Amino acid sequence: MNLAGIVLAAGLGKRMNSSLPKVLHTLHGAPMLQYVVDTLQKLKPEKIIAVIGKHAGLIRASMQNPGTLSYVEQREPKGTGDALLQAVPYLKNFHGTAVVVNGDTPLITEKTIRKFLTQHRRKKHVLSLLSFIAADPGSYGRIMRDKQGNVMSIVENRDATATQSEVREVNSGVYAIESKALRLLKEIKMNKATGEYYLTDIVHIARDKGMAIDAFCIGSEDEFIGVNTRQDLDKAGSLMKFRIIGKWCDHGVTFIDAGSVFISANSLIGQGTIIYPNVHIEGATKIGRRCAIFPNVRILDSIIEDDATIKDSTLIEKSIVKKKASVGPFAHIRPGCTIGENAKIGNFVEVKNAMIGPDTKASHLSYLGDAKIGKGVNIGAGTIICNYDGFKKHITSIENNVFIGSDSQLIAPVTIGQGSIVGAGSTITKDVPANALALSRVEQTNIENWTLRRKKSRQYVVDSKQQRGSRQYVADSRQEKRKTKTRHKDKD
Repeated sequence: MNLAGIVLAAGLGKRMNSSLPKVLHTLHGAPMLQYVVDTLQKLKPEKIIAVIGKHAGLIRASMQNPGTLSYVEQREPKGTGDALLQAVPYLKNFHGTAVVVNGDTPLITEKTIRKFLTQHRRKKHVLSLLSFIAADPGSYGRIMRDKQGNVMSIVENRDATATQSEVREVNSGVYAIESKALRLLKEIKMNKATGEYYLTDIVHIARDKGMAIDAFCIGSEDEFIGVNTRQDLDKAGSLMKFRIIGKWCDHGVTFIDAGSVFISANSLIGQGTIIYPNVHIEGATKIGRRCAIFPNVRILDSIIEDDATIKDSTLIEKSIVKKKASVGPFAHIRPGCTIGENAKIGNFVEVKNAMIGPDTKASHLSYLGDAKIGKGVNIGAGTIICNYDGFKKHITSIENNVFIGSDSQLIAPVTIGQGSIVGAGSTITKDVPANALALSRVEQTNIENWTLRRKKSRQYVVDSKQQRGSRQYVADSRQEKRKTKTRHKDKD
């Protein structure tokens, strides 16, 4: 089966009110155009050609290109007929079926296109189009049939009469065209009202030449939503969201509140995992089996292995969390980290560009940056790895079975040897040998009965103030009496 895919993606999308080309607006982490190209790729075509326009460079840079994707530019926006015509030279030696899809229809599925192509080939048509029944035909082109049900033409909404506007079978914008019929594109005439060449006109041209054509009413209306406005984008996003969630439900994933969850189309989730409310799983994240992802967690481009627990309000970016590890609540795993098996990263711990060994614990209130931390290490509360000297970042190495006491500062670069202990409140500036005790404190001094003397001194100050206050009160009273007597004398 010889197949080529052509994506019409040159539209400016003015109604999106954005400087970004329409096909690059994203749904669940990927551009709309990417969804369409990925769907065509599943059909295993010989080639896929994307017809792009004004923002060609930006589109090329934004796409994750499969090997068969190439681009052709429509330099002037002259309509869909002209756009497809630009791709014809790239099909010069191609003999087979070209399937044409719009780049702003991200919800269309491989299953629907495959079923459509099967019908097209079974009937041995030269040209087929995919239609559907619209609840509200709106701006869609109407499929016009004769009394025998044969397709005669497609009438655009703006050109439709009152009677034609009532037709509910509409054009999806998906075509199957045999390579020998592509020459018909040159016979499409410009629409004088718009100055554009409509691809839909190829239908009546083929019919007038006696070619075998038809329209196949396949698929649901939701698949063919064309995104032209922000409202369309929001609607498509909602439909995509529940399609993604439905897929993972079928694979054995439990969602406590599916409506509040965001799952990227590129993410993977293992069987038996539980996803709690307000979770965002973004990018190419992979979550293993039997994991628990608690509320308000965001995971970006990371790997969470089997049986891991990610607790409330945790952010994980471009990192790996190994089997049975626990992260959170309120933890931040920054890019470049590996959290080892059975490790624990707890409340308000920030980890950055660090390797955390298996069975290691940092339970609360620590910063671990640019570090290599071994197996079975205990990181006490308030520990800080001081990795930046104002000019350069340095590595700290903590070997196996080390105990770091609370409120310690490790000034990088430094190595803490295996089995050693760092006493609480220490500032470590030099390497610590294996099995050593490292202390960095001012010597403690106890002054006996100091608090009693302090209390006695404080009471003396209070009593003195009270006595001064009493003397002042007496003096003020005497002075007031003298003033009163003086006023009486003046009246006399």
